Amino acid sequence: MARGLMILGAALLLLGIALHYAPWLFGWFGRLPGDIRIETARGRLFIPFTSMLLVSLVASLLLNLFRR
Repeated sequence: MARGLMILGAALLLLGIALHYAPWLFGWFGRLPGDIRIETARGRLFIPFTSMLLVSLVASLLLNLFRR
């Protein structure tokens, strides 16, 4: 369990560094086809269906790789 937490921490650190120094790499995330974005004069609504499906798929693949 400790090894998994260290790997997760390192991955989050690398993601944070990438977002800080190269934000254009992830500019597409949240703007995929299937993400719902409604903007009106009264407010905004954003439901990232496709983006969260992508995150779920990648997380499932990584977890299955690390379990074996």
